[in-house]
Amino acid sequence: MTHPSPTYPTDLHAVGEWVQSGQARIEEILEQAAGIAASQVCRHAFMPAPAADARAVPPAALGDRAGRLAGIAVSVKDLFDVAGQVTTAGSTVLAGAPPARGDSAAVARLRAAGAVLVGRTNMVEFAFSGVGINPHYGTPVNPADSNTARIPGGSSSGAAVSVASGAAFVGLGSDTGGSLRIPAALCGIVGFKSTARLVPATGTIPLSSSLDTVGAVTRSVRDAVLVHEILSARTVQLPGKPLSSWRLAVARTVMQDALSSTVATAFERSLQVLRQAGAQIEEIPLQEIDELASINASGGLSAAQSHAWHRKLLADHQAQYDPRVALRILRGARMGAADYIDLLAARQDWTERMQQRLAAFDAVLSPTVPMVAPSIASVLDNDDEFFRVNSLLLRNTAVVNMLDGCAISLPCHAPGELPVGLMLWHAALHDDAVLGLALQVEASLAAALQNK
Repeated sequence: MTHPSPTYPTDLHAVGEWVQSGQARIEEILEQAAGIAASQVCRHAFMPAPAADARAVPPAALGDRAGRLAGIAVSVKDLFDVAGQVTTAGSTVLAGAPPARGDSAAVARLRAAGAVLVGRTNMVEFAFSGVGINPHYGTPVNPADSNTARIPGGSSSGAAVSVASGAAFVGLGSDTGGSLRIPAALCGIVGFKSTARLVPATGTIPLSSSLDTVGAVTRSVRDAVLVHEILSARTVQLPGKPLSSWRLAVARTVMQDALSSTVATAFERSLQVLRQAGAQIEEIPLQEIDELASINASGGLSAAQSHAWHRKLLADHQAQYDPRVALRILRGARMGAADYIDLLAARQDWTERMQQRLAAFDAVLSPTVPMVAPSIASVLDNDDEFFRVNSLLLRNTAVVNMLDGCAISLPCHAPGELPVGLMLWHAALHDDAVLGLALQVEASLAAALQNK
């Protein structure tokens, strides 16, 4: 198994504690992060760029910096504009585009908080897959297993690898159907998808304007809270109530189907730990989830809205696209205006009914994804296996995007096991409750697994 050096701070909060105590200087921590970014563990995690790119730690970063992320290494998914850099979204189609004139809203907020950008991270081309494969720039290897080259998950593949390896403490990314939570679960870190409207997407290349959410992967829940506050420009109001006062639901329908033995064991163990800590957990059918297959049968919002953005590029450059990505985008070409309007109405109706079903609960618990990371070799050249794995990886997480909700994935595997993610989720604007619960769940799981 591959992990950051034991001399490396565990998360960005620990960096502050180390620096304040004199245990380390921010220059040393940044240099160590840059060294990891340039190492084999991060091969294909960062986009190729000239020597003067953002991975070179600027001298100005080594002095005193104001802000809550002062001197913290942050990676940026190649979906976000960074002033003076070309945003390619993991594709060769946009490689000749002019550099961005300014920072995206998310990058600007991270910079204002003092973040040091250590590089642009690789991603699934145009963010259209949960697997993490990129045929143009290579596929980042999941750092959780040093023996088998496993998928990192997508589409924020490089973002997750940068954080899981120690090359960054924060990986800025996006989540349209699980693109933060899937790689977080497979790589053993934390991924938070907020309610979409809370973080501006200005200056990003869209996949689906209805589903896209800007967020980050981090090494702890407390880091996720801090980064969300910066990205959303708001203060999180943590509930501060004990686990015994939380009423939690477990969705039986679909979300627990076809779990691998490792995921099933970790999930049941997590529920047992939370019950022993006093949480009230009730299993519910949540049959509304079964309806999503028929609602999205024509390709869903991602196909329709991505085709609207890509149709001119596809007309001239389809041969440059990853065929698996082009195939999914082109499904949107077959959707008529009436079908699209019906889809929007169906989503609205479904969301309202789901909100009613969840109103009695503080949050829902589910496995983030039903499997551990498969090998890259198993999906690289096998379309049938690729689309089977992609569908399973997106199955649970995409429910929350369709709901316009919020969710967090945090690790729940035991030492020596491949990473497994536990997802806590709810409808829109329950972000603070989900984050507050996640802090307590993280602490309870850590204490229980330490005693094993």
